[in-house]
Amino acid sequence: MAATKNIVLLPGDHVGTEIVDEAVKVLKAISEAKPEIQFNFETHLIGGASIDATGEPLSDKALEASKKADAVLLGAVGGPKWGTGAVRPEQGLLKIRKELNLLSKVQISSLLEN
Repeated sequence: MAATKNIVLLPGDHVGTEIVDEAVKVLKAISEAKPEIQFNFETHLIGGASIDATGEPLSDKALEASKKADAVLLGAVGGPKWGTGAVRPEQGLLKIRKELNLLSKVQISSLLEN
């Protein structure tokens, strides 16, 4: 039985677009290796890219699509272009975290010993 998952892609800004592009390649390779596993992708804007296109860091359309999806693949948001305005890229990130009840993040860290 085939399993199709709907994934919203939110590439964001700068390196985020490259990260999401590469992740999609991996997911497509999985589908090729395992035809019973399929993915539908729907791309929306977040962060600075969304500010430039719509004037807001996360549109209602992108948020609603994210709520309906099986998964959201988020790149990275922000950059110096949008660093000082009243509307900032990270507001989109905060909004989607709040609306999807995802109030944590994974961050790489290391411990330095004396």
